[in-house]
Amino acid sequence: MHPVRLPPTDWAAREVAHLARVEELVAGHEARRRGAVEHPVEDFLFVYYSNPPGKLRRWHPGPGIVLEDAGRMPRASWRHYVTDCCGGVALDVDHFAAERGSTVAFVRSLLAATVGRAPHTGCFGLHEWAMVYRSQEVRHTAYRLRLSPAETDEVVDVHQIRCTHYDAFRFFTPAASPRNALQPNRDSQVQLEQPGCLHAGMDVYKWCFKLAPLVPGELTLDAFDLARGLRTLDMRASPYDLRDLGYEPIPIETAAGKAAYVSAQRAFAERSNALRLRLLDVLDTIARPAVR
Repeated sequence: MHPVRLPPTDWAAREVAHLARVEELVAGHEARRRGAVEHPVEDFLFVYYSNPPGKLRRWHPGPGIVLEDAGRMPRASWRHYVTDCCGGVALDVDHFAAERGSTVAFVRSLLAATVGRAPHTGCFGLHEWAMVYRSQEVRHTAYRLRLSPAETDEVVDVHQIRCTHYDAFRFFTPAASPRNALQPNRDSQVQLEQPGCLHAGMDVYKWCFKLAPLVPGELTLDAFDLARGLRTLDMRASPYDLRDLGYEPIPIETAAGKAAYVSAQRAFAERSNALRLRLLDVLDTIARPAVR
């Protein structure tokens, strides 16, 4: 791949735009963290995925881009970057591939398998309900359930649960796990994930930041935006009453609620697949190592 050389005015403008976008995305989270306040929707992407704002602020141009006159900038000392004889700084793709090749191969296989499947849109977000099924404990203790415990359990009882995502399934209560039509595990991830799954869509963001600095910053923030929207849908369809936070429930226990959920789910599946294809294009710029 022939590298593209960006003059300082061009790459600095992209970096500034990235930082401005990040500041808007993280301002609320950082303010709440200073005040020791938790938000079950807006803080999820920072807490669950453990990618702090500081790392999100780092803009990466992606492979095949040389940042001219950046040799004296802090970026020149960042991991996986190299400076050329003209003072240009670029991602050392070969070094990145040598160190992270097995991860790249796994993510590529997962994304390709997921984007090639039809979305399953009949889950209705019941994974959140299965996480409180027949239990005295809830994950978000500051917020009450919309229905009584018995009514919440009944919603699970009268529906078939078909969760395909291991990292959602592993939080099911012991009573709910056997009710799932599938028993996903880490080894079956590539075989089971599908684009209708909200958590698989949120994970596009995870793969973007885990593969930094290979992934361009713009793509990572687009994936963050998608994940935030998915988390919002996830919690609006959950058994929790979050109206005090401004989230109107999507009552998936009703026909109207199911229809609203599926409509949003289909739109998100299209968006998540578009990002998967963009990420696959990035991964395809480096060699295809074997999965270990």
